[in-house]
Order: sequence, then structure tokens, then C-alpha cells
Amino acid sequence: MHRLRVAMVQVNSVVGDLDGNVARVRSALGEVADCDVAIFPEMVLTGYPLEDLVLKPKFVADSRAAMETLAAEGGDCALVLGFADPGPDGCVHNAVAVCHGGDVAGVYHKRQLPNYSVFDEARHFRAGTTPQELYRIGGARVGVAVCEDLWVADGPVDRLFEGGAELLVVVNGSPYHRGKLAEREATVVATATSSGRPLVYVNLVGAQDELVFDGGSMVADPTGRIVARGPRFDEAVVVTDIDVPEVPHAEGGLPVVEVSGAVDRGDPLVPAPVAPLEPMAELYGALVTATRDYVVKSGFTDVCLGLSGGVDSALVATIAADALGPDHVHAVLMPSRYSSGHSVTDAESLIAEQGIDGMTIPIEDAHVALRGLLGLDDLSDADKGDGLVDENLQARIRGVLLMALSNAHGWLVLTTGNKSESAVGYSTLYGDTAGAYASIKDVYKTTVYDLCRWRNTQAVLCGGGPVIPDPILAKPPSAELRPDQRDDQSLPPYDVLDPLLEAYIEGDRTRAELVASGFDADLVDRVVRLVDGAEYKRRQTPHGARVTRKGFGRDRRLPVVNRYRG
Repeated sequence: MHRLRVAMVQVNSVVGDLDGNVARVRSALGEVADCDVAIFPEMVLTGYPLEDLVLKPKFVADSRAAMETLAAEGGDCALVLGFADPGPDGCVHNAVAVCHGGDVAGVYHKRQLPNYSVFDEARHFRAGTTPQELYRIGGARVGVAVCEDLWVADGPVDRLFEGGAELLVVVNGSPYHRGKLAEREATVVATATSSGRPLVYVNLVGAQDELVFDGGSMVADPTGRIVARGPRFDEAVVVTDIDVPEVPHAEGGLPVVEVSGAVDRGDPLVPAPVAPLEPMAELYGALVTATRDYVVKSGFTDVCLGLSGGVDSALVATIAADALGPDHVHAVLMPSRYSSGHSVTDAESLIAEQGIDGMTIPIEDAHVALRGLLGLDDLSDADKGDGLVDENLQARIRGVLLMALSNAHGWLVLTTGNKSESAVGYSTLYGDTAGAYASIKDVYKTTVYDLCRWRNTQAVLCGGGPVIPDPILAKPPSAELRPDQRDDQSLPPYDVLDPLLEAYIEGDRTRAELVASGFDADLVDRVVRLVDGAEYKRRQTPHGARVTRKGFGRDRRLPVVNRYRG
């Protein structure tokens, strides 16, 4: 039996920031000096995903140089570092290096390249073909793999076990969606159990554009029991001792690179347990992480948004305040002739409750001026397009004001639309879609209410009052762009609409399949027509946090012009 002291290091890398990422790794080295091995996430030195940065040869060469810089600084603790590696034939590999004592002991190239959902690795990398090898670290034979390698039957991981690996280390850049942690854990447990070997799974943390990485690193013992965990959505160094059973190294096994011998450290070190997150806490944490990292990594400190007194903008304002601090959130009330008094007072109550900055800019003067310029008062209702011209005009005035404030003060504009509205095109191009980031873009309307109630409950549990005023949650949803307007005048009730949208968008079901599964045929026809017809709008809207299995953007790319009606 070998006992290894292992550090799982969850790092929030920034794509392209090689010097900064080297510094982030270096800052953790003091905490791992007493370990046999410190394991960092996939692509820790470059950030992930790289997209077409890998097409720049200088960037890839600099990535290799960054890895070699850290390797040269190494001490007695072996380092497992992810980076982009230039191949001798000009191709690029998703790679991991094992470094020790100032040297690079070996480099492994990821063999299984995912090319589905949000992944385009077959476009950007060449699959590894060099012979696999094991690394003797702390006296144990360690196999190293990268993310997708773990998920493929009869793949690289099986070869490592067949070749004599006593411990498996997997580095990952696995993005979050609801329920993803359970899927990862099931795979980790099944692999450890079937092989009878312990497994260390280290995941990236932080956000990059639409993707959120939730950490959640873990160690499974040979029986499949999870014996150590990393936190969710936070950087951390988790150090634990792992008992590694000895496995005979049969003739014909994989070659072994000698890295370090066993060290007797006495009593085993066991990390403090990490409490699991309930579903709403997990989802809210993902949205806060995504918003904070997009703003900060883009070089901004402050955000602004239109605060209407409705539930969507209330949730976005709350997420932003939790992500950046209330002093960095600027809520703009832009009432029109159709804005109800309670919407204004509800928005003002939220501003006071959360301590964010608020300002009011009525749009009536601009609205009157533009109506006159367009001659809308001289048109019949039919010629006005059933009021859509006037409704969209108000939304676009608000978009212009928010972007002007962004220019004037250097604030990043957050949009406030949810997935239900985006799906059916219930939004105005260059109006409420104007902005840089859409925090709740992948959150259905019914879930918006769930998140608001959950956040209020947490505030009460912490000894305060609700941060989102109850009247905001109690009133019917409305865009307030015409007298007495309500969403349910244009759309089905959200508790009816959202399940249908989820089945069509994330389930990829056809019209016939939706009807066969029990959805009303007329409703299906209407919703499918709305969703397909709004694709051109979604292509022009800002990206936002992806938190479902299939968000609009990276992993749902349907033709804008599309006549299929299955």
C-alpha cells in the first residue's frame, strides 16, 4: 500500500492570460510544498476553451514556454499542469505535463476530443497518438488522462489500468449545467469501482464567455466512495492523503517514468467535508460566477441595467449586487406613460433594500419627440402594426439611454431577458436586448421566480428581510408598453409554456413528437412557429451564462432561414 499526499488545485484561469495564469499557479505552490503531487485543471495555463487562439502559432509556443517556466521552478512536489502543446508537425494538442524537480518528466496529449454540445475540439486540436506511459510518484504508478478520456469505454483510461496504473489522475475543464455534478460523480464512482483503483478528478472553476466551470473536484477510493471534495464555484487547494493499493506490474505493461519515491508522513491527512449545494443554490452560484467573471475578466468594475419593477430585472440586479457588490451596480428606472405607479415604487424599494445605486430617467419627452418625428399620431391603429411600432420604440429609447450611460461612465450593460422570452421572440432588437451580457439568458421564466424566492429565503435565514420585494413576485408579468398589458395576453401561461420550450429546445423533439407526448397540437404549432421565427433575433443578442443542457448560442445553432416543420 502506498500513501500519497495529493493537492487538488481549483484555479480560475483567464483565457489568453499566460503570465497571469502562471502567477495563479505559482501562488498555490506554497500550499502544496509538502505534497507528493499537485494537480491543476485542464488548460490551466491558457484558460479554456481557447477557440481559435490555437490557430496562432506564437500563442501555442508561448503556452509551452509558460509550462516550462513553471517546471523549472518546481521542487519536491510533482506538478500536473494543463497547457496547449505545439506538435512537431504544426498541429496543436490539448496537453498535460508532469513536472518535478525542475524538469518536465513527461507530456500526455488528450486522445478523445469532444465535438458535440459546446465543444469544438476536433476543430482546434489533434488527438494524441504518442505511446502512453505511467509516472511513479510517491512510490505509486500514476496514470494521467484529460477530461473526455474518462468518458469513453475501452479508451485511454482502460489502457492505463491495463498497463499497471495504481492511481488515475484526470484533469478537466468540464462546464456546468444543472445536474452535471451528479453525472460526473457517477462516472468517477463507476470507474473507480470497476478498476479497483483510486481516482482523482480535478476541475476548472470560474467562467469564460457563456460557459461556467463549477469546480467540484473529487477523490474516489477503490470502492467508489468519495473521500474528498473541492468546493463549487470557488478557487481552492484541497489536500488529502490517498491510500493506493499496490497492483502487480505485468510484463507488457506501460513504461514507467520515475518521478519521486514514497515519503512517510505519519497520520493520514483528511480534508474537512464540503457541504453539497441544493439545486437553487447551485444554479444561483453559477449565475453569480458567470456575471462576475464576465465583467471582471472584461476589464470592467461596474454594471448598469434597466430596472422596471418586474421580476427579471429584479433578479439580474440581485445577481449583479451579489457578484460585484451593490456599490458597483447602477439601476436605471425609465418610466413611460404606461408604467404603473407600483412598478416604480417596487423598483425603488429594491434599490433601497439592496443599497445599489439608482437613478430615474423618464422617457416621455423622447417618446413624444420620436412619435412626432415618425408621424405615429397621424396613423390609424392598423397602420401602426397593432401598436408594435410604439411598443418597440419605447424599448429602443431605453436601450439607447443605457448604452449612453455605458459610454459616459464606463459601465457594462446587463440585459434582463429570460430564456422563455428569448425563445419565442418576446423581446425588442436594439431595445431590451441591447447590452453586453445576459445574466439570465438561459433561465426559464418559472425558474426566475424560483430563484427569487430562494434568494429571499437565504436573506431571511441570515437575519435580514427579503432582498426582492414581495409585490414584484406577486404581480402578473408585464412589459408595460401599452395600457393594462400582461404577458399572458401574448403568450401562454409560463407554467404551460416552459415545459414545452424545454422539450422542443433541449429535447430536440419535432412537432409530431411533442403532440404525441401530450402537448396540445395548436399550442405546439404556435410555439414552434414563434421559436423558429425568432432565431434571427437570438443571433443578434448578447451571450449569457449557459446553465441548462442546451442554451442558445454555442450548443444550439439552427439555421436562421429554416423551413423544416417536422
